[in-house]
Amino acid sequence: MSRRLGLGLAALAGLLHIGGFAPFELYALQVGALAALFWLCREGSDRAIAVRAFAFAFVWLGVGLWWLYISLHDFGHLPAPLAALAVALLAAFLASYYALALGLAARWSTGPWRWPALVGAWLLAELARGTWFTGFPWIASGYAHAVGPLAAWAPWVGVYGLALLAAVMAAGAASGRRLGLLALLGPLLVGLALPQSFTTPTGTARLSLVQPSIPQDQKFDPDRFQAHLDTLAELVGQARGDAVITPESVVPLPLVYLGNDYLDRLASHGRPVLLGSFLGTAEQGYVNSLVAVGTAVGTAVGTAPYDYGKHHLLPFGEVIPPGFEWFVRVLHIPMDSQARGQHTRPWVVGGQRLRPLICFEDLFGEEIVDSLQGPEAATVLVNVSNLAWFGSFMSLDQHLQFSQMRALEFQRPVVRSTNTGVTAALDHHGRVQARLPALARGVLEVEVEGREGSTPYARWLALLGLAPLWVAGGLLVAVAAWRTRAAPGRRP
Repeated sequence: MSRRLGLGLAALAGLLHIGGFAPFELYALQVGALAALFWLCREGSDRAIAVRAFAFAFVWLGVGLWWLYISLHDFGHLPAPLAALAVALLAAFLASYYALALGLAARWSTGPWRWPALVGAWLLAELARGTWFTGFPWIASGYAHAVGPLAAWAPWVGVYGLALLAAVMAAGAASGRRLGLLALLGPLLVGLALPQSFTTPTGTARLSLVQPSIPQDQKFDPDRFQAHLDTLAELVGQARGDAVITPESVVPLPLVYLGNDYLDRLASHGRPVLLGSFLGTAEQGYVNSLVAVGTAVGTAVGTAPYDYGKHHLLPFGEVIPPGFEWFVRVLHIPMDSQARGQHTRPWVVGGQRLRPLICFEDLFGEEIVDSLQGPEAATVLVNVSNLAWFGSFMSLDQHLQFSQMRALEFQRPVVRSTNTGVTAALDHHGRVQARLPALARGVLEVEVEGREGSTPYARWLALLGLAPLWVAGGLLVAVAAWRTRAAPGRRP
């Protein structure tokens, strides 16, 4: 196969790979596109295979993350070529994980042992992208299976385990061997027999999820600020639940500057409000926070104060990597360097324990799992977000898909309150029970059934972290390399 043809086919497979994720959700296409990449990597030099893997991942991630262009150009005011270049550079950096992993797998394996090497390398690349340098696992391949037959594995192996199973199926399809047919069908057939009930109900709570739909280019406009506050107060006044959940940074300034009169206005309706704002000081750092405003100002359920600060900060948006201060200053990002929250305690409402997650945090199940263990374990996950930076196509539905995966992994309901979408309620199997249309203004009233207990994935993740998956990926590559070296007439 010529170099150009291999590169073009890999790029085309990367484009098709996008179809496996929201809003398309053609989960079989994810496996098929990966099978095409593996087939292209079955032979050839390690350099050629690294280039094909890079092309696949660059197109997949570049197109899948295209909406970052909106934040950089429309709101950051970067010239269009520079904004496009920034997205391309990010995609290239992330694609380098796959190029390095699959290139090394090709160097160390040949013949039939190439297939397990590619599977292990794919898993290692996914894990590295999701954890190194704070991690950026957006549209990791396992998320394509938040729906479909492989979803039955989620409470057992989690999103990266699903990436491994999908890679096994892809290698089976690409190999064309009889054993490959077993690899292709085995995960599907076993999934049909897996037990699926691990958590039990703890009662229900009525929650009001606010979606104010404030355009991002107006959110920090001082001339419109009071109008936005009035809109929020009106929506809170319409709420009928046991508690009101508002989006991330719905009040886009430190709470100390808001004034007690407005907080009293929110509290006057007699139900607690979880308000998105900022806590802290300029000297200590501001924290992207949720603050409970109840029947007495600043209290949760009318008794003890409650606030939650974001732990896992978004690179460039909330924490500035060393050496990139100039880039963030060019974009004029408000609150561009923030401090981290200090606890993960749940907020108790209506007898349920609500675990807040602010935007990007719900991509990291390994960082959530500890708050789902023990007698005070959270019974409901609550995501609050502001994705107005990124338009409405792809990014909103992708983020909803991540929440679906968390619901599946831990068998907890997830409720989402967002600025422009997707505001929704999901049950403990990740099924959407109710949602507001994107960009619509309103309040979504939902009754949520809390759950307690641990899935198999939650139990081993809490004990061992992601180490078993790192070991599995490493063993697949190592055994393939060893068997290749041991084979007569073979050399890595």
